[in-house]
Formats: sequence, structure tokens, C-alpha cells
Amino acid sequence: MPARPYQQECIDLLTRLPPGRYLVQMATGLGKTYTFTHLPFHRRMLILSHREELVRQPLRWFTCPTGVEMAGQRAGPEARVVSASVQSIARRLERYAPEDFDLVIVDEAHHAASRTYRKILTYFQPEKTVGFTATPNRGDRVRLDDIFSEIVFRRDLRWGIVNGYLSDVTCKRVNIGYDLTAVRSRHGDYAPGELDEAMEGTADAIAEAYRTLARGATLIFSVSVRQCREIAAKIPGAVVVTGETEGRAQIVRDFTEGKIPCLVNCMVFTEGTDIPRVETVILARPTQSDSLYTQMVGRGLRPYPGKESLLLIDCVGTAKPGRLQTAPSLMGVDLSNIPERRQETLEGDLLELPVKAAAAADCPESWIRNVEIVNLWAREQQYQLHDVNWFRLPDGRMTVCLRDRRRLTIPCPDALGRVTLGGELVDYQTALDRAYRRLRDDFPDERYIWDTSVSARWGRQPASEAQLRVIRRQCQGFDTENLTKGQASQILNRLSQRWADGTQKPGKAWA
Repeated sequence: MPARPYQQECIDLLTRLPPGRYLVQMATGLGKTYTFTHLPFHRRMLILSHREELVRQPLRWFTCPTGVEMAGQRAGPEARVVSASVQSIARRLERYAPEDFDLVIVDEAHHAASRTYRKILTYFQPEKTVGFTATPNRGDRVRLDDIFSEIVFRRDLRWGIVNGYLSDVTCKRVNIGYDLTAVRSRHGDYAPGELDEAMEGTADAIAEAYRTLARGATLIFSVSVRQCREIAAKIPGAVVVTGETEGRAQIVRDFTEGKIPCLVNCMVFTEGTDIPRVETVILARPTQSDSLYTQMVGRGLRPYPGKESLLLIDCVGTAKPGRLQTAPSLMGVDLSNIPERRQETLEGDLLELPVKAAAAADCPESWIRNVEIVNLWAREQQYQLHDVNWFRLPDGRMTVCLRDRRRLTIPCPDALGRVTLGGELVDYQTALDRAYRRLRDDFPDERYIWDTSVSARWGRQPASEAQLRVIRRQCQGFDTENLTKGQASQILNRLSQRWADGTQKPGKAWA
């Protein structure tokens, strides 16, 4: 199977690079597994995966002796390629010498900041360590700058769709009535048993979404075997596929040939299964895991003759802010400061969702909550904001609005915590420092706008009647009860910028 041009470009690039630690971003469906399994190595290759189902997937590409380090399996000394579960090999490092591998591959590399990964990557001393991730850049992620030195290759979801390697995606949101606020997290995702209970009674709504919205061959992801059976029983011709299902290969062939209209599965088709005919994916399995979410959607991203686009039906519910993965997450959009009632507008063409998210965040609720979100993010990332009143957009950009349509903007940091300013690649703290110096030196008369420390104590007092009068007039329908002076000032600053931009006239109600 020949490499695609961009895969070969990545292979050639990594082959030429000197010894070091490098990061590659490649969207789900673009073939990152093919790419890293075709990298040349001399003695041995080690592949690290954080989920058991990913460990065996790469081995089909090799003709040399291979081995697995996972649970009860151990790789033999003849294995030139060792594919390992991170959890298992971290407990078996004594079986290997630090120089045993000349190439280490880190799959789903955005998890590499964890203590277990660090232990492994510190122990081994290969010529090259290469991390692969499909996750888009997000400013709220743990940075990987002390693990990888450089992002050397990028091909994201937008690039794959625009260049015809991936199918267009149309997104629909359907709230089927479940609530996740009481479901606890375990190992970075919702606890399976509690999640199953939270989804109880939703089978009718999921089947209704299939009947009214789905088109063509449909793949449904559910939370449990029980729910699989409940859903399939309500869809004529649907077939359940679980880990215990025999003859899965024949079922997939029948599905591809159009003999089966709908497959309902539980954690079976999350990766490694090529079913290009899928025209509709229904996600009835809520998750906090970005990698699991992109893997599920990825089952329908491959083009197929006669397939206009993938229809992604996201059965969303209520969750704590920033935890539940949804369709905008595929584009690196953060919904944490977008009111739930305005998130309902985030459907349609996948590539248009970042613009729609920015519009949905342009409301008083978001403007107030944004202060809390920015400060929390800065503390977690150990960034010094210098009391600058930054506004964080859903795509991760940070902006300060000044008078006369002026503004300062810093792009979303990449996985290594870096941004490009004026053609120069700098770490994010440097970008924040430069922005502060410019505000301090060039805009001292507007300090009341950009410096939150000026009015911090004043801001905790109740909003003045003059503030409330303007806000009630401009933001009709917005609840101003218990509004503080600081919150009111935040709203008025945003309104004044909209007036300056001409996007809203003074006296015209916000909608």
C-alpha cells in the first residue's frame, strides 16, 4: 500500500532530522498509524499507547518479528518492534536496557505529560522520540514543551477535508434528555457504571434521532451492551456489535454491501476498523476523552463513492463546563464560557463551527464568566497575566479591546506552549509579557480598560444604577440581579467595543 503524498513527506522529514524529540499533529483518518509504522529504524522500535485497543493495531504493518507488552503478554528478545501499553511497560522497565530502542513512538502524544509517560521517556535513550497526536491545539491543555522540542509536521482536520482526504462533516445536535452533572470521572473519562445509569431511558430518543435525521449506512456508539440492545430493538434491521459478537468481519461486509442499515456498537469500532460507507455517525456515548471522541467520529470520515458528507448526530446532554466533548471540540473550540442555551446554534458545516462559537460567546453571560475562565487557566498553566483584562475566544485566542477599534490579540498556543508573533516563534509567557509592556507604554490612559487591578476592590461592590440602566437597555432579557460593579464594567467594556466596531449601535438592543 503506497503512502499518500503528505504521509511520505512526513516520513522523509522525520528521517532527515537529527536525533531529538519531535511532535507530529495529524488528524484522525489521515493515517498517522501508517506514517509512524513506515519510519525507518536500525535496531528496535518501541510504540507506546495509552489504551489497550491501540496496542495491537500497528503490528499488522510489520513483516519483522513483533511483540506486545501488555497485561499477561511479554515481548520476546527477537521482537524488533515492541508495541506496549504505557501502564504495563512502566512496571517492566528492568526487562530492557535504556539503549535497546533507537526509535520510540508515542501514540496519542497529548497524554505524554503524565507521570507514567515521563517515567518511560526518561528511562529510554533512543536516537529519536516522535509523538503523534490528532488533537487540535488548545490553550487549556497541559503543555508538552519539556517532552518534545519542536512540532515538525501539521495536517489537521480542516486540511484533510479541504484537500479531499476526509469527508465533509455536517453536525446536528440532539439533546436526548440525560444529565451528567452527577456522574463522576475515572481515569480521565466518565465512570462507566454511573454513565450507563445516567443514560438509562434514552433509547427511544436515540432511535427517534435515527428515524428522523439519519441518512444511509449508520453507525451508533452507545455506552453499554445493555443500551446497544435497547437501541437496536427499536430500529428495524439494526445489528448489535459488542466485544463478544462473533463473525464481526462478515457483519461489516454485510453493512458495507447495504444489507444492514445500522450498526449499534459499544467500544468496538472506536479505532482500526475501515468502514468508508458510513454516512451517519450517532454519538450516544458521552465522553470527556478528546482521543476517544475523535476516534468515534473518525469511523465516518473516509470518503466513499456517492457519499456527499458525513452526518454527525451528537446526542449531547448537560455536563460540567469544559468536560463533555462535542462536535466543536474537533476544531479546537472551547465551549466553557458559552451559555448552554446558545450552544444549540453550534450545528451545520463542521468548518464553520469556530465562527459560530465566537458569535455564541458574544453575550453578557460569556463576558462575565470569561474573567473566571481566564484566571483559572492562567493559574493552571502558571502564566503571569500582569492583571491584563484578557478576553479568551472559543478558539483559544486572547484579545484586549481598546478604544477606537484598537485591540491586541495573541494566538492560541500550540501543544508546546508557543505562539508566532511577527514571524517569531516565542513561548506564551513571552507573548504575555510583550503585550503587557505595550499596553503599559502605549495605552496608559486606557488603563481602566485593560488593567483589572485598578478597580479590583471597587468591582466587588453592587453595580451602580447608571451601569444597570445601560445594560438593561442594551442587553434586553439579561438578568442583572446580583451584578457587581466589576461584572457590569466587563459588560460595558464589551458593549463599547461593539459600538466602536459598528457591530452594534448605541441604543440597539443586544439579541
